[in-house]
Amino acid sequence: MCSPSAPCSLTGAQSAVRAKLAATPDADVTVLIGDGTYQLGAPWKFGPADSGTAGHPVVWKAAAGAHPVISGATTVTGWTQVGTSGVWSAPVPAGSETRQLYVNGKSAKIAQASRAELGFNGAWTGTSTGYTISGDSAAMAWFGALTAAQVSGVEFTYPGGNGQWTDSRCRVAGFTASTGALTMTQPCWESTTSRSGFSNASGLLPSMSRNNKPTLVQNARSLLSEGEWYLDSAASRLYYQPLAGQQMNSLDVKLPRLESLLQGAGRLANPLHDVTFQGLQFSYATWNAPSGPSGFSDVQSNLRMSLGRNQGLCTFSSPAGTCPFGALTQPLGNVSLTASNNVTLRGNRFTALGGAGLSVMYGSKNTLIQGNEFTDIASTAIILGCTYDPTPADPTHADGIRKNCTPDAAAVSGDTIGENEILTGTTVSDNIIHRIGVDYASACGITLLFSRGTTITHNNLYDLPYTGITAGVIQGHVDDANHPQNSTNINADNTISNNLIHHYLSVRHDGGAVYVEGHQAKYHYKPDGTIDPVQTLAHGLQVTGNVAYDSPAANFTYYDDAGAEWVNWKGNVGFAGGSASQGGCSPTGHLWITDNYFSNKIQYYPCGQPTDTHASGNTTIPASPGPTDIPSAMLSGAGVREANSTFASTAAAKITYVSPTGGATQVLVAGEGFNSATTVYVKNTPASGVTRLSTGFLLVPVPVGTTAGQISVGTRVDDTDAGITYSGFSLSSNRTHGDLNNDVHYATANGSTATYTFTGTGIQIYGEKNTDQGDIGVSIDGGPQQRVSTTDTQRRSNVSVFATGGLDEGTHKIVVTKLSGSYAVLDGFTPTHALPDLAGRVDDTDPAITYSGFSTDSNRGFGDYGDNIHYASANGSTAAYKFTGTTVAVYGEKYTDQGDIGITIDGGTQTVVSTVPADGARKANVVLYSATGLTNAEHTIVVTKLSGSYTTLDGFSING
Repeated sequence: MCSPSAPCSLTGAQSAVRAKLAATPDADVTVLIGDGTYQLGAPWKFGPADSGTAGHPVVWKAAAGAHPVISGATTVTGWTQVGTSGVWSAPVPAGSETRQLYVNGKSAKIAQASRAELGFNGAWTGTSTGYTISGDSAAMAWFGALTAAQVSGVEFTYPGGNGQWTDSRCRVAGFTASTGALTMTQPCWESTTSRSGFSNASGLLPSMSRNNKPTLVQNARSLLSEGEWYLDSAASRLYYQPLAGQQMNSLDVKLPRLESLLQGAGRLANPLHDVTFQGLQFSYATWNAPSGPSGFSDVQSNLRMSLGRNQGLCTFSSPAGTCPFGALTQPLGNVSLTASNNVTLRGNRFTALGGAGLSVMYGSKNTLIQGNEFTDIASTAIILGCTYDPTPADPTHADGIRKNCTPDAAAVSGDTIGENEILTGTTVSDNIIHRIGVDYASACGITLLFSRGTTITHNNLYDLPYTGITAGVIQGHVDDANHPQNSTNINADNTISNNLIHHYLSVRHDGGAVYVEGHQAKYHYKPDGTIDPVQTLAHGLQVTGNVAYDSPAANFTYYDDAGAEWVNWKGNVGFAGGSASQGGCSPTGHLWITDNYFSNKIQYYPCGQPTDTHASGNTTIPASPGPTDIPSAMLSGAGVREANSTFASTAAAKITYVSPTGGATQVLVAGEGFNSATTVYVKNTPASGVTRLSTGFLLVPVPVGTTAGQISVGTRVDDTDAGITYSGFSLSSNRTHGDLNNDVHYATANGSTATYTFTGTGIQIYGEKNTDQGDIGVSIDGGPQQRVSTTDTQRRSNVSVFATGGLDEGTHKIVVTKLSGSYAVLDGFTPTHALPDLAGRVDDTDPAITYSGFSTDSNRGFGDYGDNIHYASANGSTAAYKFTGTTVAVYGEKYTDQGDIGITIDGGTQTVVSTVPADGARKANVVLYSATGLTNAEHTIVVTKLSGSYTTLDGFSING
């Protein structure tokens, strides 16, 4: 047997569990997994033999204090520098294939460049097989310098190419130098540029123009720049160019080898059941299908055409495509469950993954997904259901379901498929989902396809490139009020409730916080044969108690699109969300919109009117609501419940919204990570009387005249934190002076240092003031040292001795140095987060901005405001803007190819600002410069390119 003194491997433990269950089926079995990384050589598979029994699940959980990582990667070592370049290389196992690389636990970018960076002039002509580029000498030379094998690895990206909600990409198949013919892979090129039309269309699946040129060129060694990688699979060699400041041999580089980490798969008649996974981290897997001939021909929400131009169009296209309608290819789940009952995933972390984080489908029942974190995921976080099973009782769909909704069609060949295949009773609650869609920006936070009794509740979703939660995905594209029954499904009794969704649609467009398509209920009838609306709605989609905010690009916050019917929008909140709070394009109808608090219009249906809608009891609120505009119960009822999520208890606090402060004595503050350890600061002083409504909302008393930038939040880091590096400091405990956790670090020698790396816009230093203290020096990011006195006439312990704000949101390093006095005492730090005092955003496309030497670029996929920027390559290029206000900020990009810009206001002295980031990472849509304290009058600001390859302008913000 496995024991702490004689531990087993994962597979050894699994064998021991199976033996125990075979002997004692009702045994209570818990497997404790110790700390460390468990590098898998093959997917970790669970089947019926691994099952517990009702009330006696088999539990696989992290041991106390352990953080086990289930990894599908190889750690890359043996790095050598390539000549005198900044590029390093290392050997990797033969046969390595991946679309991702992870450096120090985070995804790195594949080698890439824009057409402008490569000097391509864009004289490309689209053809049925690709492009003719003979008119572009730079492109001809670049492709001509590659071998045939290298050419076939090059990938083109087309953000927005098939509609502003899409993010297609295809690889190059070959290049003929004599004719300038650039051949693209098939079927990707045809599926992307020549999609079949279809009848009864109530929604578009547009083709991309063949003349649409790629935004980025990726995956060639010659494209490498700082922070990027390239894999030469044929030579089994990996290349990486470190970011500024990175030391290659100290980096932890993970090369994914597996596409599946954990696979729970049973049969419909013999499911995997009664198993719990708790406290594990699933990381370092890839998903290689988009590298193949089918590429990533995006349709919507990361569903794609991989089988040709009419895939999923069924009998509505000519020739007919695959059936049922909407039978598109969905992303691979790096963790997946099929034909499983009563499986629980609680408190796990899904990060550094190349596909979807988790997929659940094929008849799975009563799955609980609770208290997990999903982040740094290439595709969507969670997919529920399968595109091939809207009507599983139709026998003609059985083979498609086996092939596309299970990991192994042969293993389930004996299954009888009918309504037993419906995904039933899934609960997704109290999860934190952020920074997903890292590679495929059309990803949704949660994708719900076809199911019954699904509950998606109390989740936090933010920093999303596209939609928050989607239910339907193109299923209604052949339905509307005039023909509502072309595409039916089994959906019923599903609920999307009390979720907190913000900062979505940051990259792609035409989505919402909650997006719905198609049928959402089975019809219920009265004795006279007419539809019973009360009963049918009761079994329809309930969208209740959700709070969504801050997505200026949203056209509909709560979006009932093509064919949507039987949806109950009740008691939701939406503000700062674009043009409409509720509505859509050609829904079928049977929509109820009641008791909501919305800042924008409702019942807005610009493409086609629904058959019936019912709106009542709705309240219009300001676009920037204050503390009394929304009932506190609605705010406190949305988002993750701290009791159900350890991640909510440990997340760093961050502000994302502050209500207007002019003349206010209390403000509404929204954000993330507001837990019991969060401190709120007003003008660097801890605030009293703060009401914490939830992990996402606070009510904060403020003095009249406070600005948004003077309100910050932070979580205290004690002096014993392992992230602090000391030189010359010693630990002292049990001083009984009121120190945090009754301990401090102290130094007696001048020059002693404490160094801490933090993320935020500011930081507080805690220590002691006393007669035996002296001066300390504080330096941030290597800047000038500030001298701070910690001398006082009496001892004051556990007090803030220094505070600063106004930093860029990001990672910074602070160094505290003892300069004088008998002692320097450190009692920890509080990294803080605050919004800049900025409002009145003006996009770079505003006609009031006058440009000289700047050009525009759109759809870059980097999170630009409005998905567009202006850029200049010639020094001396200028952008001038007249404004009226007391504060102005300049937005743009920080990157290694940027340089210095000059800023003048009203013809005054030019201020020189560097736009090269210290960490070498691209930062789009960030503040490059701000000025406050101007007279409230008309001013002119001029931005001038001074150095670097590019200057990027993404607009301005003005405060009156």
